Amino acid sequence: MNIALRKDCAWALLVPTSMGIRITPENRQPVHTSTRYTLQVTSAESNVASVAAALGLPVKLLTNFVKGSPVARLIRDNLASRHITVEGPEVEQGDPWGYRHQINIADSGFGGRGPRVWNDRAGEVGRLLSAKDFDLERIFGEEGVQVVHLSGLIAALSPQTSQFCLEVARAAKRHGTRIAFDLNHRASFWKGRESELRETFLEIAGVADILAGNEEDFQLCLGLEGPEAGGRDLAAKIDSFKGMIERARQQFPNASVFATTLREVVSANTHLWGAIMSVGDAWHIIEPREIAVIDRIGGGDGFVGGMLYGLLRGWDPEKWAQFGWATGALVATLETDYAQPADEEQVWSIWSGNARVKR
Repeated sequence: MNIALRKDCAWALLVPTSMGIRITPENRQPVHTSTRYTLQVTSAESNVASVAAALGLPVKLLTNFVKGSPVARLIRDNLASRHITVEGPEVEQGDPWGYRHQINIADSGFGGRGPRVWNDRAGEVGRLLSAKDFDLERIFGEEGVQVVHLSGLIAALSPQTSQFCLEVARAAKRHGTRIAFDLNHRASFWKGRESELRETFLEIAGVADILAGNEEDFQLCLGLEGPEAGGRDLAAKIDSFKGMIERARQQFPNASVFATTLREVVSANTHLWGAIMSVGDAWHIIEPREIAVIDRIGGGDGFVGGMLYGLLRGWDPEKWAQFGWATGALVATLETDYAQPADEEQVWSIWSGNARVKR
């Protein structure tokens, strides 16, 4: 089974997001003892977009910027260097206590010391994302979009962004754009909004063509029974994951693709990495394989980015899962949260286990 995509579209992939920066201690040191940091541009959704953009497909982000901010300029320049087009309004900062771009403070962990992440999202300009600031009829109707990628992080960021994601999903559905929804549950975002967000997530999932997430995401966002999160020997729990996806298929019949990553943490430097993807009645299962890890953040986004790239290229579904597994593994070898593959061959070499030098 394959998924038919709209033809003659300006954009292969459209991604709403809230951009920010991440600071990471040098040499994999903990945040609380470090004085030297690397700064990078980041967002989970732009991580997904980066794969297709690096490999030559037209990609657009919808986001907000703080007017006159040097951080906003940094973000724009970084996205341009990744061949990603951006559309969105500039918002006045206001006073020094006004709006800004989010800050992600995270170390990479080492050995038996796991990574720690601290999100500082006070005053985040992305919380103001609104459909009134974007001509969705032009974007989806006149320009055309093959796939829109929606993230649970943006859907849950604020009541305003929840409505924004609903309106993007509705516009995409009207114009025949395929909808990918990565559930991305964050407990701190849901606190006190559980009923409201469950309703929002169920509506988006109900029109989505592709549903992705880990075992916790499917259970906490959509109320589906699934395997216990984390733990060892994920390979032995594959039947439980398949059962969870079967329940999702019954509840969301519009979707034809369901995907979840499998991650078993041996140490901060070594993970077992796998995936399960269902397309129609066919299962594509990648048993967890050992990968080396410089920084784990962004691996799941890399998987979704690679999977969507395979869909957009019109490959057989088995290759979507394989390419996604490999782009996720590629991200784990990088200091950035996102992958910029040199070419498809680099990704397929990771899949095949070929780490020999290419001259």
